Amino acid sequence: MKRTIIITGGAGFIGSHVVRLFVNKYPEYKIINLDKLTYAGNLANLKDVEDKPNYKFVKADICDFDTVYKLVCDEHVDGIIHLAAESHVDRSIKDPFTFAKTNVMGTLSLLQAAKLYWESLPEKWEGKRFYHISTDEVYGALEITHPEGIKPPFSTKASSGEHHLAYGENFFTEDLKYQPHSPYSAAKASSDHFVRSFHDTYGMPTIVTNCSNNYGPYQFPEKLIPLFINNIRHRKPLPVYGKGENVRDWLYVEDHARAIDLIFHEGKVAETYNIGGFNEWKNIDLIKVLINTVDRLLSREEGADMDLITYVTDRAGHDLRYAIDSSKLQKELGWEPSLQFEEGIEKTVRWYLENQDWMDNVTSGDYQKYYEQMYKDR
Repeated sequence: MKRTIIITGGAGFIGSHVVRLFVNKYPEYKIINLDKLTYAGNLANLKDVEDKPNYKFVKADICDFDTVYKLVCDEHVDGIIHLAAESHVDRSIKDPFTFAKTNVMGTLSLLQAAKLYWESLPEKWEGKRFYHISTDEVYGALEITHPEGIKPPFSTKASSGEHHLAYGENFFTEDLKYQPHSPYSAAKASSDHFVRSFHDTYGMPTIVTNCSNNYGPYQFPEKLIPLFINNIRHRKPLPVYGKGENVRDWLYVEDHARAIDLIFHEGKVAETYNIGGFNEWKNIDLIKVLINTVDRLLSREEGADMDLITYVTDRAGHDLRYAIDSSKLQKELGWEPSLQFEEGIEKTVRWYLENQDWMDNVTSGDYQKYYEQMYKDR
């Protein structure tokens, strides 16, 4: 094999799309999917590549340094794409210790394993790369200065480089100071600092990217878009925090996977790149689009399920607005989103409606019982 790459969290939402892309695009690479298979990991996400000769799955915890180090050495790993993380803000508020352990100590375990192995080689860092995927939430929150948005929905092509539905002039850029507000974002910010420190201290070739909210197929249905698609389908309440005024920038997951591929191969060592969709939406406006789309695709009267919206008490530390500036990535490496939001949301809703078996398997928890049985004696 030309290269051997570990992709951590490869059974999760974003990770499974990255694994699929690399396995199919690079048959000369050996792709190792390293995943603990927590509630967010599901090997059904990768059924289409599980028998490919250049794909290998390893069930392990990234916090288990001995196992990680042995894997890196035994497989002669020369690249790590690190996506494994606890990522749900609500869960981090209830259980910050798990987030600190996985996101900080797990990242440190991977860094140290790669460092020790790569330093032992004659070529040392040559041809090596540690790529850490992070979040825009590390930057804190932005103000809303245009409450109604400066552009109406669907008026701007995402690929134009203009900010779709911009609610303010300020955006997250790579040089902003970190200001995390939740245990989740604090843990991710800490892991980012560790990655950069391994470059500055040891010379390890590292890269960090910070992305906006992803959406698309195979997302665990505690997240807004798959949860609400499923609830609309079954006419269950749609719980909206506060008044639904919080603004997020949405990025189609396959566009994110393409960006990861590009940055892993062509990005500059020690650089940070922001990856966003140029696609800002208030939560309440996004939810109304979801309702209209699901209703239309289920041959219901469009908007018939608007009464499912239920406003609930806002969560602690709920940042008002996130908006990524991806112009550095566009200018330096030529990446841009491939889909306008209406295309991406249509594809996403159709996928969840056409894959109800996947959704039922995940929401029932049956997939976890299956993996527990499969691996209990290993």
